[in-house]
Amino acid sequence: MKVVLIPGDGIGKEISTSLLKVAEALKCPMEWQVFEAGAEHYEESGVLYEEGLLEAIRHTGIAIKGPTATPIGTGFRSLNVQLRKEFDAYANIRPIQSIPGIETPYKNVNLVIFRENTEDLYSGVEEVISEEEVHALKIITRRASERIIRAAFEYAQKEGRKKVTAVHKANIIKQADGLFLSVFDEVAKEYPRIKTEKIIVDAACMKLVMNPNQFDVLVTMNLYGDILSDLCAGLVGGLGFAPSVNRGEEVSIYEAVHGSAPDIAGKNLANPTALLMAFEMLLKDYGYSKEAKILHNSLREVIEEGLSLTPDQGGQATCTEYTNAIIQRIQDALH
Repeated sequence: MKVVLIPGDGIGKEISTSLLKVAEALKCPMEWQVFEAGAEHYEESGVLYEEGLLEAIRHTGIAIKGPTATPIGTGFRSLNVQLRKEFDAYANIRPIQSIPGIETPYKNVNLVIFRENTEDLYSGVEEVISEEEVHALKIITRRASERIIRAAFEYAQKEGRKKVTAVHKANIIKQADGLFLSVFDEVAKEYPRIKTEKIIVDAACMKLVMNPNQFDVLVTMNLYGDILSDLCAGLVGGLGFAPSVNRGEEVSIYEAVHGSAPDIAGKNLANPTALLMAFEMLLKDYGYSKEAKILHNSLREVIEEGLSLTPDQGGQATCTEYTNAIIQRIQDALH
């Protein structure tokens, strides 16, 4: 199986090396196609991504990427946004799970966020009215709403989930968010065994930090999903434990959603957990369930043991030492 790997910026090179070592230890029959992309590549070459990247992703249908940096307010458009648009990767799927050994105020969190990826305010339609006024257009369509909502219900049905919650702000944004909710109601009728719930986004934030265990699958529009995804990552220890996939009809792009951490880049201190968890998602999705389970268990055993953790996890181990500890667990499981 061919997989495109985009190491990205900053610590991306280090955590991608960790990924390749773990994949080798799992004996996964994968052919990696590595392409440079991101801010660092842009500074060196004047282009955002290496020639052939888009064609390779289109051919393989599978990519996994490390963090890439994006200028704020100026400069080039986010690589993530460009890839989602290029491949119509309409569903951003973010599992949120508690990990034993990572201390947080919450226990047994296990929810999944389905975020619509292609429209809303992220369509980038803005108009400068004057020096004192700018308009940004929120775009919500029936087609995009139905795709993401149906994906959430299909996932819930396949994985034995009990409830799907639609997150919105239709009390204020009555037409756009109202359309999303009307589509939610229509699609929900096709899945009578799954409970449904509709909740205003600010109330959802409050309830998530009070008791995240009341939620199962959440489905929402682009902006709310972006905010809720990071909020929920905080419930289980932060973005270092937040894998994600951007999925379209023909392409899936897996990623670590955290930043490029330029302050520690090149110091062998990076935490590769999120990228490894994204790889676990990839393995499961493409039929490598045994390898996915071994990686899942190995990661959690090392974290719960607490002897080889990176500084952001409360330990003193290097990225290499942490990776080697995981690899040892993998090798023990395979023998």
